[in-house]
Amino acid sequence: MAIPEKAPGEAPAEERRDSSNRNSFRRSIYSVPVTVTVSIGQKRLSVSEILELQPESIVPLSSRIDDPVDLSIDNKVIAKGELVETADGQIAVKIIEIIERAPEDYA
Repeated sequence: MAIPEKAPGEAPAEERRDSSNRNSFRRSIYSVPVTVTVSIGQKRLSVSEILELQPESIVPLSSRIDDPVDLSIDNKVIAKGELVETADGQIAVKIIEIIERAPEDYA
């Protein structure tokens, strides 16, 4: 009988069935909400340029409209994506790349 492969980051089957408090805590982590920030570009402005901003001012960013955007959690880039429009007209991000990091990068 073949042993099914586990997905990266997935707990082994015996841990998933373990009902100990330790495993219960591990499972509860998955429901903790985190804020994902999407960065579409940046522009460095002087204080005087910021004070001159008015409604209708245009601030050009460092990226082009079709460039990939960064998805971050706690200022750490976790993925790259492209901006898309949903069927109901909202803006969304289509993931195009997951950024692989060493475990010590998350410490």
